[in-house]
Amino acid sequence: MQLIETIDRVPEKYFQHLTGTTGLYEVRVEVGPNIYRVFCFFDKGQLIILVNGFQKKTQKTPTNEIELAENLKKQYFHEKDK
Repeated sequence: MQLIETIDRVPEKYFQHLTGTTGLYEVRVEVGPNIYRVFCFFDKGQLIILVNGFQKKTQKTPTNEIELAENLKKQYFHEKDK
């Protein structure tokens, strides 16, 4: 997380856009042999909103995790616009 916070161009290995989504990104975190993913999106360019995370155990990202992140993003902007 500190890497994303402190450098301008984060390597794609640690931060990448999720293809087929409406602006969701995936933060990759390694802790020992475990790999975790945290979904996020941008609000006003520089602000990154972290929404949900999980431990990734397979190559394919679970569809239900992507759907959850999309729903949390919609909810965030809905609440913000009130």
